Amino acid sequence: MKKSLLIIGFACFNLMVSAQEKSTLQLNKSNVKQVIKALTLEEKVKLVVGMGMYIPGAPAGLLPPNDPEDDKIAPKIPGTSGRTHAVTRLGIPSITLSDGPAGIHFLDLTNAKPKYATAIPIGTLLASTWDTIMTQKAGEILGREAKEYGIDIVLTPAFNIQRNPLGGRNFEYYSEDPFLSGTIAAAVTNGIQKQGIGVSVKHFAANNTETNRMKLNTIVSERALREIYLKGFEIAVKKSNPWTLMTSYNLINGIYTSESKDLITNILRKEWGFRGLVMSDWFAGQNAALSLSAGNDLQMPGRPDQTQTIFNAAKKGSLSMTDLDASVERVLNLIVKSITFNKYNYSNKPDLTANAAVSRTIASEGMVLLKNDKALPLPKSSTIALFGNASYDIIAGGTGSGDVVKKYTISLDEGLVNSGFKLQQNTKSIYEDYVKYENTKRPVPSFMDVFNPFTIKEMPVKTEMITAAVAKSDVAIITISRLSGESKDRKVADDFNLTDTEKQTLQTLSESFHAQNKKVIVVINAGGVIEMESWSHLTDAILMAWQPGMEGGNAIADILSGKVNPSGKLTATFPIAYLDVPSSQNFPGKQFPLKEGEILDPVMPTYPAEITYDDDIYVGYRYFNTKKVKTAYEFGFGLSYTQFAYGDIKLNSTDFKDKITATISIKNTGKVAGKEVVQLYLTAPTGKLKKPAEELKGFAKTKLLQPNESQTISFTLTQSELASYDPTLSSWIAEAGKYTIKIGASSLDINQTKEFGLKKDRVLK
Repeated sequence: MKKSLLIIGFACFNLMVSAQEKSTLQLNKSNVKQVIKALTLEEKVKLVVGMGMYIPGAPAGLLPPNDPEDDKIAPKIPGTSGRTHAVTRLGIPSITLSDGPAGIHFLDLTNAKPKYATAIPIGTLLASTWDTIMTQKAGEILGREAKEYGIDIVLTPAFNIQRNPLGGRNFEYYSEDPFLSGTIAAAVTNGIQKQGIGVSVKHFAANNTETNRMKLNTIVSERALREIYLKGFEIAVKKSNPWTLMTSYNLINGIYTSESKDLITNILRKEWGFRGLVMSDWFAGQNAALSLSAGNDLQMPGRPDQTQTIFNAAKKGSLSMTDLDASVERVLNLIVKSITFNKYNYSNKPDLTANAAVSRTIASEGMVLLKNDKALPLPKSSTIALFGNASYDIIAGGTGSGDVVKKYTISLDEGLVNSGFKLQQNTKSIYEDYVKYENTKRPVPSFMDVFNPFTIKEMPVKTEMITAAVAKSDVAIITISRLSGESKDRKVADDFNLTDTEKQTLQTLSESFHAQNKKVIVVINAGGVIEMESWSHLTDAILMAWQPGMEGGNAIADILSGKVNPSGKLTATFPIAYLDVPSSQNFPGKQFPLKEGEILDPVMPTYPAEITYDDDIYVGYRYFNTKKVKTAYEFGFGLSYTQFAYGDIKLNSTDFKDKITATISIKNTGKVAGKEVVQLYLTAPTGKLKKPAEELKGFAKTKLLQPNESQTISFTLTQSELASYDPTLSSWIAEAGKYTIKIGASSLDINQTKEFGLKKDRVLK
C-alpha cells in the first residue's frame, strides 16, 4: 500500500510540473549543466527511465505496466521499441528508439498503416562481405530510413561473438572473431551516424546464449573476456564513436552487466574513452539504482518500479546525486544531438526502391561459394528443377528484434525467372501449392510471434516427382533453409543437422540427376552454421546464401548466373560434426530450479542458469587451427569463379618499433573479373602467455580486378595488434620474440609469410 501511495504521489507531482508555465531556461547544446541544476529530483529520475513499451494491438497485461501518466501521452511513432521522457517546461523532448540490426523494426499488430522498411541481409552475411565500404552502405540504408521515419536511435549493431553454432541470435551477429566483428560494427555505425542518427552497439557483453538469457551467469576468465568478448566492442568504440551502447541481459562472473561498474565505468569509459550513453537491454537487470551507480544511464524500456527504486535510493543517499546527475547529463547530451531536438522535418517516405537495390548488391557480395565442381555459373539457357520450400518462400531474416516489415520479398524462383532462366513447371506447381496450403495454417499475428515464429515443415518429395523433373530439366537446385531468432537457441537434431526429409530428398536428387550427367546445386538459406560433411559429396555446388534480405532471390540468381562473381568468405568455422566444437560440451549451460517465492515469467520463461567458458580464448578457428582439428570449411574460406595469385610480402622493417607495414600484390590470374578478400593473420611468440596458432589482424577486399589486373594491398600493425592480455599484470603485453605475418585466402590457405622481431616486452598503457 505504501509503495502504491508513493507512485500515486509521484504521478501527481508530474502533473503539477507539466502544468507549470514554460521556463525561460530552455535546453540547448551549450547549457546542459545549467538545465540539470534546474531539474527537480523527480524530473531527473524520469529522464533516466524510459516511458515503457507500447505495442499497438498487444493484449492487455502482456507487457509490464507503464506509468499511468505516460500512457496518456501518445508515442510519436507507434510500434517502435521505446522512448525517453520529455520535460516540456525546460524544452527537453522525448526521443524515439527502434530496432534493429536487419532493418528498421516496427511492431503494429493492428496492421492499420504498416510502415515498410528495407530488410537488409542479416549481420552474418554483412560480415561475410569482408568489406567495410559495403557494410557502411548497409548502415547508410538504416540511417536514412530511420531519419525519414523520425527515429532518433537505431538499436544496432549487434555483434556478440558466435561462440557456438547453436546460438539462436548468431544470425544478427558477425563472426566468431572479435577483430572482424568490431571492424564491421564500426563500419555499420559510421554509416548510420553519418545520417545524424545514433546507434546502440550491443549486447555488452558475453551475451552468446539465448536460453535463460535473463538470468544466465557467464563464468569467463579475465583474459578470454578481454581478448574475445570485449575486444570487438573496444574496436567499435574507438573506430566509430557510437552515440550509445546497450548492456546485455546476462551476468558475468556473478554480476549483471547492467550493474557492473568495472565493465561500464572502469573499462568502457575510463580505459576506452567512451563518451556516449549506456542503456540497459529491455527489462534487463535487477536493481535500477545499482545500474545507475555502475554508469548504466538509461533503464529501458522503463517501468514504474524502476522509477520508484531510483527515486527512493536518491532520497536515502544510496544513489549519489553525482552519479544521477552524470547519467542525466549523458541523456541530455544524447537528446541535443537527435533529429527530434533539432526539429528535422521527416517525410515518412524513405526511398525504399533505391535502398532495396543497394541491399541486393550487398547480399550478393556476402554470399559464400563453398563448392563448385564445374557446375556454376549456369548457362543462360538452363531449365531448372527447383526443390525445397524456401526456393518458393525464402527466409529473408531472423525473428525477434531483427524482424522487418517489408513490402515484398523476392524468393529464388522469382529471382531465377528475373535472370532469364526457365523453371520446370510441374515441380514449381507442386511446391507452390504446398507452401500456399501450409501458410493457411498460419495463426493470427500476435506479439508472441516474435519469439515463437510459425514455420512450414519441409515437403517430402516422391521419387516419381524427381524422375519426372530429371527428364524435363538441365539442372537441379535445392534450397535447404533454417529459421533462427531471438530468445531460443538452435538444436543439433533437425537444425544443425539435416532432417530425414532433407537427407532423403538430397540423396534421391543426387542419384537421379547424376545418372543423367546432370548437376545438383544446393543453396543454403540459413542464419548460421550447419553440418555439411556428411552430404556435401552428393552435390556439385554449394552456395551459402545466408538469410539475404528482401532482395535475396535476385541476389542468389546474380551469383548462380555469373552476373556477380562470388567473393564472400566465411566468418565462422564449419565443423565436421557438432561435437568437434569446443563449447559443445556445456552449451547452453546448466539450469537451476527457481528460488522459493520466484515466479516464472509467462511471456519469457527464464530459470537461473550458469555457463562456464572453458574454451577460454580458443574460440572458433583459434581452437581448430591450434589443436589441428579438421573442419568441413575453415574460417575465411570462400571460392570464386576466377583465381588469384599472391606476390611476396614486403615489410618496411623487420624490427618492430611503434608499428610495421606489410604490402602485398594480388593478381587476377583467371578468365573473369573478380574480387579477393585478402586476410592477414599473425602468429605471436609463446612466452609467459600461451597463444593461438594465428589470429586475424587485418583484412581487405580488392576492387573488381579484371583478368591479369593487379592491386597492391597495405596493412599496418600497431602494438595493440601484437598484444595479449596478461591477467597477472591487468595489462596488455606484446611479448618479445619472433612474429610471423601470414597472408592468404583463408585461415588455412596461407599464400605468403614474413617474419619480424620485437626485442623487448612491451606493456601497453
